Amino acid sequence: MSRVPLRVALGLALLGGGCATVPKDPDARAAFSEANDPLEPLNRKVFGFNLFVDRILIKPVAQGYARALPRLARESIRNFVSNLNEPVVFANNVLQGQFRRAETTAGRFALDSTLGLAGLIDFASPRGMRKQTGDFGQTLFVWGVPEGPYLILPVLGPSNPRDTVGLGVDAYLSPYRFVVEDNDSPTLIAYGPAILGGIDERSRSIDELDAIEKEALDYYASLRSLFRQNRAAQLKGGDAAPTLGQDSFYEDPGVSPAEKGSTGADRLSR
Repeated sequence: MSRVPLRVALGLALLGGGCATVPKDPDARAAFSEANDPLEPLNRKVFGFNLFVDRILIKPVAQGYARALPRLARESIRNFVSNLNEPVVFANNVLQGQFRRAETTAGRFALDSTLGLAGLIDFASPRGMRKQTGDFGQTLFVWGVPEGPYLILPVLGPSNPRDTVGLGVDAYLSPYRFVVEDNDSPTLIAYGPAILGGIDERSRSIDELDAIEKEALDYYASLRSLFRQNRAAQLKGGDAAPTLGQDSFYEDPGVSPAEKGSTGADRLSR
């Protein structure tokens, strides 16, 4: 499973026929560079495929999930899936040298796995132990690895080569994977948390994405900018992302004008 995103990223990168032509006009060229989407023709085709899958399968399932389960049940599922990922967050906090965040993450996992009934209840947050961010894509950013071009992965959605590799590494490092494999668990148990997490996340974004699709002149470009801004916030340590429509709509993730001379580790520790 963890190898699939990497194969997809490499395949997309090798498909030179899907590359956009660099504009000759200076202003258009600057906008082209800021968007960081040289594979836009290919990305738009994959985006169209993802929209089709979403409309006939993912969105209806997410809507049914939201209607069938009460809010408390959905929150419990969200907490459980998030708690399963805490060891991965902890490992990446350590790899990034963020030891205070690692300590918080370890404390959250210990409390929520015990007093929080295997993570069904977020017992740690009300006690001042805020959930931390941490994935291997973020770790690669701290280590100075460039993000590469914007990518749309089939079904998985927006990404870039750095985050795609990170996704595969995180999937491999997850302790849940080792437990499932050691016990030869059925497919539903092996992939159930990831599927539930994806359905829950989609159910929470139904209204927002519908509004963006309705109001945006270019739905693809709007989601590209929203993804990159949200990812920039995560790379900076989890601060709130800018909202759609701001002047920084195509700002380069993780690099503000004041930060261009600093290292990834410096930016993340602020």
